[in-house]
Amino acid sequence: MRKLLSLLLVVVLGLASLVGCSGNNTGQNEKKEPMIVRHNLGSDPETIDPALNAAVDGAIILVNTFEGLMRLDENDQPIPGVATEYTVSEDRLTYTFKLRQSKWSDGEEVTAHDFEYAWKRALDPATAADYAYQLYYIKNGEKFNNGEVSADEVGVKALDDYTLEVVLEAPTPYFLELTAFPTYFPVRKDIIEAHGEKWALNPETHISNGPFKVVKWEHNDVMELVKNENYYDKDRVKLDGIHFYFMTEASTALAAFESGEVDYIESVPSEEIPRLMEESDEFKIFPNLGTYFYVFNTTKEPVNDVRVRKALSMAIDRKAIVEVIAKGGQIPALSFVPEGITEPDGSDFNKNAKDYGLALTPKVEEARELLAQAGYPDGKGFPKLTVIYNTSEGHKAIAEAIQAMWKDNLGIEVELQNQEWKVFQQTRDNGDFVIARHGWLADYVDPMTFLDMWYSTSGNNNAHWKNEEFDRLINEAKSSADEKTRFEIMHKAHDLMMEEMIVMPIYYYTNPEMIKSYVKDVRVSPLGFVYYDEAYIEK
Repeated sequence: MRKLLSLLLVVVLGLASLVGCSGNNTGQNEKKEPMIVRHNLGSDPETIDPALNAAVDGAIILVNTFEGLMRLDENDQPIPGVATEYTVSEDRLTYTFKLRQSKWSDGEEVTAHDFEYAWKRALDPATAADYAYQLYYIKNGEKFNNGEVSADEVGVKALDDYTLEVVLEAPTPYFLELTAFPTYFPVRKDIIEAHGEKWALNPETHISNGPFKVVKWEHNDVMELVKNENYYDKDRVKLDGIHFYFMTEASTALAAFESGEVDYIESVPSEEIPRLMEESDEFKIFPNLGTYFYVFNTTKEPVNDVRVRKALSMAIDRKAIVEVIAKGGQIPALSFVPEGITEPDGSDFNKNAKDYGLALTPKVEEARELLAQAGYPDGKGFPKLTVIYNTSEGHKAIAEAIQAMWKDNLGIEVELQNQEWKVFQQTRDNGDFVIARHGWLADYVDPMTFLDMWYSTSGNNNAHWKNEEFDRLINEAKSSADEKTRFEIMHKAHDLMMEEMIVMPIYYYTNPEMIKSYVKDVRVSPLGFVYYDEAYIEK
């Protein structure tokens, strides 16, 4: 998922949680103080429509307001959600889910028809969902998305109100994990048909089925959630609500945290990290399974030349960026798929990757030679281009460092431009850029989550790169029933995208955050999600 995060910064699989006991010490005649966590999310989500969201900020809202057939436990393994049980056919192609009786936040029953409608809506080309390809695992999902078959031919069907049958294109080892991903969440047909895409922008019509519901959304300020009393497992939910704030500057958020205005901040200024590590028990570095990188628009000059892309990628000092600027325990990235994904033999996919010519420190001579071969000896004649990034002190510091490295090592000058989050997303999605900041966190624990985003028709392919051989390898990997063979094919796909250098890997994320000690049992996942379904406050 797009870690178009304001400053999420590593990669060690695992999960972190904060533990304690709840308590509100009130007198007999005193009104009980609501138990509300104040969380600074950073950016105001572009959308909280499960079909349309493609960013972590929106996903954090969604996993707390919706629930899929399955949900993820503390180890990011699937456990029953709306589905209480499932069966799988012998050929591993047909899943039959039995749903529990549960309700939407307005009291209506959640049914299998809601899931069928939601999945087909996400695949419908008219919806234009970036994550439509996440449902290509379903029989005829891709063909429907491409307008080749009708919705009736897609392999998902409500057999009755509480039974959902799903037929896959090929055995998919991580399909249950996918059913816990926001794109697979149910939505209400009657609500969407009555209000269109605006249904998800208005708290009154944002009907959900998870532990919390949205009751207020003041854009660029705050979103308020309250406990969903119609949630089937409401007794497990201890909080009365969550207030998500949208302070984009890490320094502002830290000041709010230290003054007691918020309880949780998702990023801290990198220059403050040494002090916080020394002074504060509330400073935490959580693992993230993701990569911070720059993406090249391969259709735009001069980065439509692979030699230029390689030269730019070889000329930066990843070690300095991590140690001097980011300072949050990040790992310099020499390939795209991060550390932390295990192969069938127990080895790490990242460690088995080839050498793609990148290094911790700049390879200046090789980079200059490539740039000269592309027609820009010593940087002469290199066109003035702009690198865009979303507004953030951390992104700005990294961009300025890279700008200086390119000037010193290659003799080229680039301009920098920051854009507010929603504008930035639109600019990048529309391809109106040459080089852009990017970040990606795993949607599930498999290399495919870092690879199929570059499929030629993927809505998340911001490189605008089209390669028939890469597409063929992705299709072949997804249709392979043998795990060893599947990983071998994914390595070939990874090799191809890295040899083409469609991205410039910078580092593997960590997540430096601040959480008040009285906030207990918040679950922070390496996939970027923050779960409040079992959290509480003890002061």
